[in-house]
Amino acid sequence: MGVIEDLADELACDVIKAIEATGDEELVNEIAQVLGATSQTAEEAFLTYVRVRRANIKARAMLLKKLKAFKAQKESAKKADG
Repeated sequence: MGVIEDLADELACDVIKAIEATGDEELVNEIAQVLGATSQTAEEAFLTYVRVRRANIKARAMLLKKLKAFKAQKESAKKADG
């Protein structure tokens, strides 16, 4: 990645962690405004990485949920056969 992408991704990670710690969802907008005032490119990259990382978090959570359900179903079937 280039400098803009690296910095935007790092900032996105930090902001997501801050949101998880504080619950303040408005942080994304506030940081985007600060970036946008000086660099629209940086703002767009930041918002893209926030969306991508949040989508990844949701997708991984769904995958874990599906795997847990599969394991529970498998255990249940094992006990029934058992």
